[in-house]
Amino acid sequence: MKVARLLILLAVLVAGLVIGALNSQDMTLNLGFTAIHSSTGLAITVALLTGAIIGAGLVLVGVVIPLYSRLRKAQKAAPAAAPVASSSSPFDGR
Repeated sequence: MKVARLLILLAVLVAGLVIGALNSQDMTLNLGFTAIHSSTGLAITVALLTGAIIGAGLVLVGVVIPLYSRLRKAQKAAPAAAPVASSSSPFDGR
């Protein structure tokens, strides 16, 4: 599994380098109150990273946190597990 993660990481890194290299034109992003000068490749990479972070945050808030809350409530509502008493069986394993 660690090898697969490493290969995915390397593939994403290479894709980012290729995007940055192929889109080296200068651009100006005007935000109204300020202007940001950057290359097109950097702007695309930052936009993709920002979208991934916002998407992960929405999944965390919309799915993961409510599931953890339901799990905690279910664990509090469940009775404490009683220890299982060992029964003596006439079967001795032969």
